[in-house]
Amino acid sequence: MKFIISFIFIFSFVLTLHSQVDRTNLRIGINAGAVVGDASDFYSFTLGLDVLHVWGLSREIDLGIATGFLNAFGERDTLDVDGLTLDTQFYNAQFIPFATALRVYPSYGFKLGGDIGYALGVDPGNEGGFYYRPMVGVEINGTTELNISYSTINNEGSFSNVLLGVLFLF
Repeated sequence: MKFIISFIFIFSFVLTLHSQVDRTNLRIGINAGAVVGDASDFYSFTLGLDVLHVWGLSREIDLGIATGFLNAFGERDTLDVDGLTLDTQFYNAQFIPFATALRVYPSYGFKLGGDIGYALGVDPGNEGGFYYRPMVGVEINGTTELNISYSTINNEGSFSNVLLGVLFLF
């Protein structure tokens, strides 16, 4: 009888610990922001989709994979060269990132982290490049997260964005 009671107690204790650590989930959301740096002369506004799947390694650390879609809207510009007026239109720049995601929880509901990988260029002439995205996030409730991030894609120049996003946890 002592064995059964001890077993039930230990089993319940282990389940409780496991449920506190296991933050394995799918996160899907949207982001929007401004283009900064080198590309800000040609693009101004970005809109994107985020998809992450993370596994809770401990109470403080999640590790996972991230992908999504980022579209930067090209600007229209008028150039005046030696009395000649030229109307220019920059096409949208589009990327699909493939990255490893790391999240660290210094306190409940607050997270720091980042994604690192490669962003594939989707539009013609866009080769993509090395991708990294540090972020800070806050849980609004048990199923919603608000975050701010800075993403950069490097390949013979940089394409950088400051983004505000909302993620829904499933």
